[in-house]
Amino acid sequence: MRTTIPEKLLDIAADIEGKGSVNPTRLTVLKKWFEKPDRLSSFAIFIAKRASGRKGKSTGETGKLFQRAWILLKGTSILCPEVSHETAEKLHSRLHAFQNEHRKLLWGTARIIKNHRLFLIEEGLRIYLWHSDLPQEGYRLAANYCKHYDPSYGDSLDGESYTKIHEIIRFMFTIEALEDIETTT
Repeated sequence: MRTTIPEKLLDIAADIEGKGSVNPTRLTVLKKWFEKPDRLSSFAIFIAKRASGRKGKSTGETGKLFQRAWILLKGTSILCPEVSHETAEKLHSRLHAFQNEHRKLLWGTARIIKNHRLFLIEEGLRIYLWHSDLPQEGYRLAANYCKHYDPSYGDSLDGESYTKIHEIIRFMFTIEALEDIETTT
C-alpha cells in the first residue's frame, strides 16, 4: 500500500541540502508508517543489518560482536524477517553488556556509547524482539540512525544524514512494493 511518507522524507532531505541541517524530530512522520503491522520489525532488522555490514576495521570484542551480528542477520528477508529469537536475545544481551557504562550528570545518569553502530544493532534487535508494536520506537531508531553530531549545528540531521534518509526511503518503497505484490497474489 503506497503512502506519502517517503515523499515527506524527500522533503526533509531537500531541506538538509538547502539549509545545511534540520531537527531530527522531523522524522516523526515515520510513526504513521510504522503503524502497519510488520513494518517496524522489518525496519528494525534493516537498520541492524545496515549497521552490522558497514565498512570499518574492528578488532577484539567489537569485531566479534559485529561478526556475530552479521552472521545472525545476513540473508534475512526484508519483508518478514525471521531471526532466531534465542540467538537474537543472547546477542542483544552481549551488545548491551559491552556498552553498559554510565556516567552521573547533574540531571541524572547517561549511558556512554562508544560504538554507535553496535548501539544501532542493539536497538534494532531490542525493537524486533520486544517492541515491534510501538511506532515511536521506529522513529527513535531512525533518528539515531540518521542524526549526526556537528559542533556547528549540534545533534541534527545534516549532510551526513542525507544518504541515510535516502536509504530509508528506498527501504520504504521496497516494503510498500512487496506489500502490494503480496496482496495481489
